[in-house]
Amino acid sequence: MNIPGTIILSRPDNLGDAVLTLPLAGAIKARSPGTRIIALVKRYTEPLWRHCTHVDGTLALEDLQAAGTDAPEHLKKVGADTIIHVFPQRDVANWAKQAGIPLRIGTSHRSWHWTTCNRRIDFSRKNSDLHEAQLNFKLLAPFGMVVPELQTLAPLMGLHLPQADVAVRHLLMPDRINVILHPLKVTGAAWGLANFGDLIRAMDPARYHILLTGTQAEAEVYRSALPVDLPHVTDTGGALSLEQLMALIGQVDALVAASTGPLHIAAASGIRTVGLFNMRRPLHPGRWAPLGPDARVLVQDPDCPQCKRGQPCDCITRIPIARVLELLPQ
Repeated sequence: MNIPGTIILSRPDNLGDAVLTLPLAGAIKARSPGTRIIALVKRYTEPLWRHCTHVDGTLALEDLQAAGTDAPEHLKKVGADTIIHVFPQRDVANWAKQAGIPLRIGTSHRSWHWTTCNRRIDFSRKNSDLHEAQLNFKLLAPFGMVVPELQTLAPLMGLHLPQADVAVRHLLMPDRINVILHPLKVTGAAWGLANFGDLIRAMDPARYHILLTGTQAEAEVYRSALPVDLPHVTDTGGALSLEQLMALIGQVDALVAASTGPLHIAAASGIRTVGLFNMRRPLHPGRWAPLGPDARVLVQDPDCPQCKRGQPCDCITRIPIARVLELLPQ
């Protein structure tokens, strides 16, 4: 089957998931440069999609929800030939069918897709050994496209970070190695604030400038545990829009975080990225490792028996500070 003229990629999901969907858009454009790609996403992730060269426009899930019964008409106006439900969302699936989008592709593992999708692909994310970015390619099977090798995906990202404005540039120290530490995360295992605090104290102030990032709510948590008042630390928590955070990532030398959206943005941008993981499925690095030319992953024990049993495990917190320091630019 030929790739249609206009495709909606529906991924109204979190930031890291969005980054790992960008190669899907890149592969479609590589195969069919004239295809128009519209991303249906959560509003807060729109700046990311808008800075992807493969994406021609965005739709915010929240705008469709606000439209109520008119949501299918809003989708119809896009003129899409196909919608690919990369992240299954029941309302979106119903709207797409009501809008009369001719080809509606989704996984067969969501019950509502049996009444809303006319091409259902049988695969399981939970039990797969593939990376998240590779799993997305399963949904391109109707176009005769196969799952690519993992190392081929980073060049398909097409992510170009925004220019830094004056406020962002003023956060940097040109005579230091600028490193972002993103200490908190929404889901999955975390390295722990105690470790981040020890890392900050271990980083030579004459060499490194540390920038802490996070939402306002996250900053209120980490400020009570981290040495934010040290002279080589700049706390940006709650002060940056996503656009500004992306621009800042594009200006620094490295970023350290567990599996978060900023980790994946940093890897895609090409800077040194240090990702901290445990080996418990399905949140292990085999599924969620950052993709980029200078991305690195640290785990404490690749054969952790507790992780292998699928039990809650804190082995990530035992990754030594020294191993992180070894991976930072010198």
